[in-house]
Amino acid sequence: MRQHIVRILVCVALLGAPAASFGIERFPPPEFESGYKMPPTTAPAPRAEWLGWLDVAVLAGALALASYLALKKRSRDGILALGVFSLLYFGFYRKGCVCAIGSIQDVTLALFNGNYAVPLTVVAFFLLPILFTLFFGRAFCGAVCPMGAFQDLMALRPVKVPSWLEHALSVVPFVYLGLAVLFAATGSAFIICQWDPFVALYRRSGSAGMLALGAAFLIVGVFVGRPYCRFLCPYGAVLNLVSRFSKWNVELSPDDCNRCHICDVACPYGAIAEPAAGAGAGPAPKHWMRLAALALVLPLLVAGGAWLGHRLSVPFSRMHFTVSLAERIAAEDAGKVRGETEESQAFRQTGKPTEELYSDALRVRGWFATGGWWFGAFVGLVLGAKLISLWRPQRRLIYEPDPARCVACGRCYVYCPKELVRLKRLQKANIIPLTQGAVNR
Repeated sequence: MRQHIVRILVCVALLGAPAASFGIERFPPPEFESGYKMPPTTAPAPRAEWLGWLDVAVLAGALALASYLALKKRSRDGILALGVFSLLYFGFYRKGCVCAIGSIQDVTLALFNGNYAVPLTVVAFFLLPILFTLFFGRAFCGAVCPMGAFQDLMALRPVKVPSWLEHALSVVPFVYLGLAVLFAATGSAFIICQWDPFVALYRRSGSAGMLALGAAFLIVGVFVGRPYCRFLCPYGAVLNLVSRFSKWNVELSPDDCNRCHICDVACPYGAIAEPAAGAGAGPAPKHWMRLAALALVLPLLVAGGAWLGHRLSVPFSRMHFTVSLAERIAAEDAGKVRGETEESQAFRQTGKPTEELYSDALRVRGWFATGGWWFGAFVGLVLGAKLISLWRPQRRLIYEPDPARCVACGRCYVYCPKELVRLKRLQKANIIPLTQGAVNR
């Protein structure tokens, strides 16, 4: 109960703090005598380059410390404290910008558009968590990502999500990732940033809809552990893949697990993999038959997804400003709509021929036609891989954290009986302080 009260007080204090205490306007806006009002900004003002590299240094240090706390120190208290720091620094102080999740779009746009120069600090935010995950598992998610830390604090009464629903929703982050890459590669939109549910909370500003969306995720997070991280985060999808090849991951007494099932019950994120029934015996022939059938279905899923993605390329292309403007101009010229929008009015004032606009729009639609094939094929591949993972024979003999889903939060350490025995043994030997690891989370 004490820990729950502390979490609630921390969240209330963070949300209620005045916005001015976290930032200073470096350059005051100009004063206009005509009554002109400055439009609201959607991102923090640019900072000095050395401050950007300071953010990178803080990120690298936090990743190193999170890896140490999760794998070596095995301290839930330390992970929780680091998570609060990350929330304060990367969330409320830096206002969610720059973040590793949104950097996906900057890196993608730079790869597909030679005219776009992505800052090296943004590249560092994209690559550092991936590199650390490759060696130490998803320590970034556990204690460094401000979104994850925010939701971790709110996980007060988490319930177990049904297995079938967990598997179905786990595909959504990959679909979101594919869409984010498609729209960023075509220069259409940065949908991850536009629909970030927590940025409005970090900045205590934004539309009522986005503030409500962020609040809704936190409320749901009281009962469903990390709903955004598990069922929507596109960067989490990337780390899900990378962590499967991690050199080191969170482990729970792999040599003497007594199958007590406590860690599985205690984990609010469904990250504990259960032992397979009859794992000691070899895989049954029916398993091989299912796998063979799925191997035949996989190319059909990829081809079907590619076809569907191509069919969706036209509505997707309307996310690009050039295409939406061209359609509006064509509708106005044909008399299908009345009046002009600010965008169409501005275009007509430039004197640019509409034929040139239509040509540009057709070129953009060509990008989407190609990108739609790839996006659909990727989604089909993800679906096929998920089905194969569900049906392949399992040989797991004990309860253990699944490296793909485990976010290295350290909660299971304070519930595993074998881990508690190990800690007491170390305490008696005066190897660690008596207060470490004995707090119930």
